[in-house]
Amino acid sequence: QVQVVESGGGSVQTGGSLSLSCVVSGYTYSSICMAWFRQIPGKEREGVGSIYTGDGSTYYHDSMKGRITISQDNAKNTVYLDMNSLKIEDTAMYYCAAGPPQSRVNYCKFNYWGQGTQVTVSS
Repeated sequence: QVQVVESGGGSVQTGGSLSLSCVVSGYTYSSICMAWFRQIPGKEREGVGSIYTGDGSTYYHDSMKGRITISQDNAKNTVYLDMNSLKIEDTAMYYCAAGPPQSRVNYCKFNYWGQGTQVTVSS
């Protein structure tokens, strides 16, 4: 019943910016953990960053730290991933995920996933 849908992927040149959106529905918790992951071709899926919608606290993984901002619009049940200074190595399938609330955002676990949105960065 829980549905996670991400969108906004596309092609961008190196150094450019791109914003992704994720809408979650069907979750009964008032506040939840949400996160962005990515899978680079030939590599395992890795975390990009997380957000706890209760207070907006975030956790950024080293992969893109300093080049991304995760934000939320609770009225729209939407979480955003704003990316800038994109590199070719950022080319990946980006996934949005949702999970139950935790005491710290970096403790979050995710059991609902979107289908992914492709981001392609080229020179």
